[in-house]
Amino acid sequence: MKPSTICVVGLGYIGLPTAVMFANCGHTVHGVDVNEAVLTHLNNRELPIEEPGLLERLNEAMDAERFTVSNEPVESDVFILAVPSPITEEKRANFAYIESATRSIAPVVKKGDLVILESTVPPRTVQDVVVKTLEEETDLVIGEDIFVAHSPERVIPGKVFEELVNNDRIIGGVNEQSAQMTADLYRTFVKGNMHLTDDTTAELVKVMENTYRDVNIALANELAKVAANIGVDVWEAIRLANFHPRVNIHFPGPGVGGHCIAVDPWFLVALDEVNTPLIHTARKTNDGMPQYTAKLTASILQAKAIEQPKVAALGLAFKGNIDDMRESPSLDVVHYLKEENLNVVAFDPHIQENRLPEQTQSLTDAARDASALVILTNHDAFIELDPHTVAPLMKTRVVIDTKNCIDRACWKEAGFDVYTLGNSKDD
Repeated sequence: MKPSTICVVGLGYIGLPTAVMFANCGHTVHGVDVNEAVLTHLNNRELPIEEPGLLERLNEAMDAERFTVSNEPVESDVFILAVPSPITEEKRANFAYIESATRSIAPVVKKGDLVILESTVPPRTVQDVVVKTLEEETDLVIGEDIFVAHSPERVIPGKVFEELVNNDRIIGGVNEQSAQMTADLYRTFVKGNMHLTDDTTAELVKVMENTYRDVNIALANELAKVAANIGVDVWEAIRLANFHPRVNIHFPGPGVGGHCIAVDPWFLVALDEVNTPLIHTARKTNDGMPQYTAKLTASILQAKAIEQPKVAALGLAFKGNIDDMRESPSLDVVHYLKEENLNVVAFDPHIQENRLPEQTQSLTDAARDASALVILTNHDAFIELDPHTVAPLMKTRVVIDTKNCIDRACWKEAGFDVYTLGNSKDD
């Protein structure tokens, strides 16, 4: 495909990497964000998010003068909307960002342009929000004058560039030409297969993918509770069960976080509550894990008769080796630990500014006089942590590993009582 001008609206965890990828493949890209702090960072060649390889690619794009940013869209051949699609307190989709982004491009959209929604959304969002807004704001005929498609991102933080290139891509167009134009564009850098379909099917596919994982994790969390009650190590049981050629049980944890798995299943529940009791139950199960983790911690400390216990909560990001706190269950764990009348200090080496009153930038401060370390995120920094460095700081040597990520024997050798989620005994 010949180089195009591309306007990417939303420069977050997906929009920014996508923008620089296109820029470094020869397209001229303009990025748009309403957050002035994000624009300041980027104009100073600083990153507003953490992602391996992003800074180098950003500098390459800016050095070549193929990437600019501002708070307003500019006339382009292609518009990519990569804005948040959160849920409300009532667990329903909030379309405000998508509608606003669509309205923002309407004054500069022209005949022949392509509009792509990358955000993960409930089925029919393209039709009911994007297409409807474009029809209200322009005189252009959808599918004839301008073309619209949904191509949801399928990447994970920490491996965005690897997966942008290698993962298969689902592309749903409002008509065949819209889908084909989108596929041609993404072939700029995508080595994975392109699977073309209609826009509503593409929306459902992405939500289905994350719902499958959420339901599977809920199963693992229920199994973890059962295993703990009967004195079995659920991690060993899952490992052995997964040797079956048709079994792939996910792992338990203190909850489910991130902008996809913790959110998308609610889209389906809101769409058809009658026919989604399994999905609804899985969501409630996973949303209940932070409180379960806090109560488990409190019961362990109570059994040890520790007075005025202090807990060091290690990890605030929703997954290892990133700085993304969106929907992180760690935040709820901290809340419920406090409800259990525990003094909490939280530490995360990837989050460089305090976003919670309980947060510190020092592992030493978190561990000092602590009665227990509770590992909530499997950062390499925690996996590789030498227990002998924190042991002398602590009031009581207890570690509760909710991610099964530490070397249990090593920590026991250092004098720690070691507990894991799904095996709540010192083994």
